[in-house]
Amino acid sequence: MSSQPAAPGAFDVIVVGAGAAGFATAIFARRFHPTLRVLLLDGARKPGAKILVSGGSRCNVTNRAVGEQDFWGGRRTAIRRVLRAFTSADAIAWFQELGVPLHEEPGGKMFPDSNRSRDVLDALVREADARGVALLADHRVVDIGVNDGRFLVETRRGVFSGGAVVVATGGQSLPKTGSDGGGYEFARRLGHTIVEMTPALVPLVLDEQTSIHREVTGVSQDVSLSVWIDGAVDCRIDGSLLWTHTGASGPAAMNASRHWLRATLEGHPVRVTVNFCPPAAFDEIDQRLQRHALASPRASTQSLLARFITASVASAILQRIGVDDSGRAAQLERDERRRLAHALVEWPLPIVATRGYNFAEATAGGVALDEIDPGTMASRRCPGLFLVGEVLDVDGRIGGFNFQWAWSSGFVAARALQNLFDKPAV
Repeated sequence: MSSQPAAPGAFDVIVVGAGAAGFATAIFARRFHPTLRVLLLDGARKPGAKILVSGGSRCNVTNRAVGEQDFWGGRRTAIRRVLRAFTSADAIAWFQELGVPLHEEPGGKMFPDSNRSRDVLDALVREADARGVALLADHRVVDIGVNDGRFLVETRRGVFSGGAVVVATGGQSLPKTGSDGGGYEFARRLGHTIVEMTPALVPLVLDEQTSIHREVTGVSQDVSLSVWIDGAVDCRIDGSLLWTHTGASGPAAMNASRHWLRATLEGHPVRVTVNFCPPAAFDEIDQRLQRHALASPRASTQSLLARFITASVASAILQRIGVDDSGRAAQLERDERRRLAHALVEWPLPIVATRGYNFAEATAGGVALDEIDPGTMASRRCPGLFLVGEVLDVDGRIGGFNFQWAWSSGFVAARALQNLFDKPAV
């Protein structure tokens, strides 16, 4: 990996951004067409920082089962076409070839057997080098223009020309890793529409006065979240919820974050509620409470509720709804029992904010997907321009899906790039 100034030169393909999507595009471009001169540029002195910190520094490379239903943003038919070109099974086999065997964990998450994200990055760097990719670190791109049918890519250390440019700059999440959102402005200048961005997969901040998170910090439980937009349920999200000192995290809360943020951005009334006993609804829980109370008439209300949820959460809920936790469950009045049942299946999460891009794992919004050909990842606005990965208006749920989008979109772009050049540029 070079971090020394390079003499300005001409290339066939210039890939901007040495993250997951950028590495995939450059590697596959050389694999499909070994005579293409491919340059991979990155602004960081040591590319791949986001790969290194992902998955708790273990790197959730992909998921055993990936489909368009796991993503939001652009049209799902377009997302499906990209994913089918390079599936999660293909990604698993590819990493095996690269010397990084993967194993499956709950939820279909695929991690390297070594549990080291460093091994993933090192494998990508080795493969890029073996394929003949010119990788230049510490070359932050400041502008991309077009002159006489060729692209001029200006960096802080020189100008490079290319017959095609691939924007793989990522989003704005985890800015300390170098994700500054610069690619959006490049795309805008080259004619693209940018769907306004928000963080995605980010912890939620809850109201200090009305939330129970302070009493139950550190507790994790399986729940179902309902996101209500304009008074109706827009989506339901199942998974683990982790109560934190600032609010809520864990897969369920982080997957819900993009929906709350997008609705808020668009000016829609939005709220999120928790079902602590999925998939049971109100009537079933009300009946179960009655049966348990009859079966154990001397049990306290708190011990009864603890049969459904963690004791600390049960205590906090009873306090909030004004039901005596020490009283006998069999003596609950009908109204109290129904309030309790309602609390178990539709507990409000009083969201006031999220923890922002510094804690987000992805970005929602970006380059409008309908301005991209999903069969090639080529721009419909600027010939010779390709866009891949997180810079596009596509974001997946937690569990390896965003990495798979990077591998798939990079593969599709690389496969198409070989058709642009009958022979290397002179």
